[in-house]
Amino acid sequence: MTAHKTGRIAFQGEPGAYSHQACREARPDLEALPCRTFEDAIEAVRKGEADLAMLPVENSTYGRVADIHHLLPESGLHIVGEAFVRVHINLLALPGTRLDQVEAAMSHTVLLGQCRGFLRQHGLRSVTGADTAGSAQIVAQKGDPKLAALASELAGEIYGLDVLARHIEDKSNNTTRFLVMSPAPDETRRADRMMTTFVFRVRNIPAALYKAMGGFATNGVNMTKLESYMVDGNFTATQFYADIEGHPEDANVKLALEELRYFTSTMSILGVYPADPRRP
Repeated sequence: MTAHKTGRIAFQGEPGAYSHQACREARPDLEALPCRTFEDAIEAVRKGEADLAMLPVENSTYGRVADIHHLLPESGLHIVGEAFVRVHINLLALPGTRLDQVEAAMSHTVLLGQCRGFLRQHGLRSVTGADTAGSAQIVAQKGDPKLAALASELAGEIYGLDVLARHIEDKSNNTTRFLVMSPAPDETRRADRMMTTFVFRVRNIPAALYKAMGGFATNGVNMTKLESYMVDGNFTATQFYADIEGHPEDANVKLALEELRYFTSTMSILGVYPADPRRP
């Protein structure tokens, strides 16, 4: 890993966001730097204001974080790690508030959707906020015991709120996968289980994708993710994003990537990094 210069890791959101939790869990040695947007978090690393960026790519309940797939290849940054973070949702309120005093819960739409059962059971009205930690901040500022927030325990800690109910999410396996991004690639083999992420476009020939994928099957390479998305809003320009288990220097991975290059017009590796211990 490259030497840290600023001692900071950038994330999108307010202090107390789940991305902040990911920074604390995966890089406790670094100071977390909140940024307004994903682009701002990437820019902070590019400008040297932070050494790394922590970016969410997918959630087990809601699927991929859409913007990120477009930003990653254009960012000029490289993936040097991944972090799986268990998203526990908590009901946070002003200190001393009782659950029966609360009438409404504020959070990001996604989190409100993940706690429908609890909200229905307690007759709580949903109030849409810009994000989770921002909602906790608003609850702290408003000083109204009738309004609570759905957020992380870290957000409660930061904004001085009480946890009225813990882990109230409908699905008990709710997990978000984050990628740790750096200005410099690190392709050293630093774990037994390594991952490789790359993007590619196939050549305009019949069954090109099928042929391009064939090399991974015949060489026994496990592809854990393959997604397509349009480039520049153009229906004909499709880029594919893939994660595979293994290191580019592994004999079977090397053969599979050689075969892939034959059927693609462009292919670039976004990162080689250790698999998170919590990866299935």
